[in-house]
Amino acid sequence: MNLSFITDQDFINQDFSKEVLAKVEYDNCTFINCNFSNLHLSGIQFIGCSFDDCDLSLCKIKDTALKSVKFRSCKLLGIHFDECNPFLLSVTFANCTLNLSSFYKLNLKNSHFTDCKLNEVDFAESNLTKVIFNNCDLNAAIFDNTILEKTDFRTAINFTIDPEKNRMKKTRFSQLSIHGLLSKYDIEIE
Repeated sequence: MNLSFITDQDFINQDFSKEVLAKVEYDNCTFINCNFSNLHLSGIQFIGCSFDDCDLSLCKIKDTALKSVKFRSCKLLGIHFDECNPFLLSVTFANCTLNLSSFYKLNLKNSHFTDCKLNEVDFAESNLTKVIFNNCDLNAAIFDNTILEKTDFRTAINFTIDPEKNRMKKTRFSQLSIHGLLSKYDIEIE
């Protein structure tokens, strides 16, 4: 008998590079300290799931659904979120490392990134309306033709954003981080 979904299950300390992860819909499941690195998670649906202390680095997520999914203390290096299913995409990240990942052209409205490393992450042409970057390191992150309306960068560090190349309205910055908006002019701010 083939199951089409798995509901309300906890997966703890599993190495899915050695065990098979069923290609079904996961509803309200929790994954704790699991290894998904380099796996093909394409076509799987995760709805209301949480990932805690997991390694998902270099996962392939073509057409993967991420609906109301929370990632906490996870390693998510080099993931092409831009290939996942954009329908009802809703994700939050806390204390995660997302370096070298891509959110190209995605609608991430109202998403939260808290205490995350987002070095060299591609946000080009994304909709980041009302996104909160709380205590995030955005070193060399790409913002090009990105919608940054009401986006909160007040506690973010190391970002460089060209206001002429991005849509910004009521975007929030702290006085300490204002240099990230003016770096292209090679001026000194004291």
